Amino acid sequence: MNLPRVIGTIHLPPLPGSPRYDGRFEEIVEFAARNAGVLEEAGFDGAILENFNDHPFKPRVKDPETIAAMAVIVREVAKSTSIAVGVNLLRNSAPEAMAIAALAGGSFVRANALCEVISAPEGILEPVAREVADVAARLRARVAVLADVYVKHGSPLHSRPISEVALDCAERGGASAVIVTGFRTGSPPDPSHVVEAARSGLPVYVGSGTTPENLGEFAGAYGFIVGTYIKGEGGAVDVEKAKRYARAAKSVLSRPGQPPRLSTSPM
Repeated sequence: MNLPRVIGTIHLPPLPGSPRYDGRFEEIVEFAARNAGVLEEAGFDGAILENFNDHPFKPRVKDPETIAAMAVIVREVAKSTSIAVGVNLLRNSAPEAMAIAALAGGSFVRANALCEVISAPEGILEPVAREVADVAARLRARVAVLADVYVKHGSPLHSRPISEVALDCAERGGASAVIVTGFRTGSPPDPSHVVEAARSGLPVYVGSGTTPENLGEFAGAYGFIVGTYIKGEGGAVDVEKAKRYARAAKSVLSRPGQPPRLSTSPM
């Protein structure tokens, strides 16, 4: 499977199970499919469906209605678009996301704490690599795992360099790629973290705070994940912003010396 290089994040409205869910589930499904179509039109080759508006989050999503809702949404989006569809269940429910992706047509999941312990506003996020691997094995899944290292909105409960955490994700965690972020949603990471994380041998995504103007600062990145910059009215994807971003990202990724598109064997 080819890992997508330019990925847009679709911040879903509050899902069933969230304290702020308003009961209009079909509208959420339509919102997701419509925004995935906008990303495809704009030139993106991947979309992450994320329960961004379910805050305050739990460390793990255990509500059956939330898991069922996300599965339905992923299935409908995967049927409506040709771009790769990913799942991120906040705060750290990559095993549940793996099951959803494997059964509903997703191509990849994002794991916020795959192989490190994180102190976060939601509590302690414990590593989920083994659980992700177990779910993938049971379902014979061909789903890639994109693993955050030093994830935003959290602090590692260790003193290991980011290069070592990324290497653990590669050698022990089963990750297909790693993601570096800034401290918060919308904040860019330290560009040196891209270089350090790349020592793992895995593809490195920049997962927060990028704009068409600063993409060139992240030499060596395999790809980019963007949500904040491309958002428009009501949290929907703004097509003109998305087109501007996709053009800039592809220009940066096509420069000599950038990592080539690759095929990876998830899990």
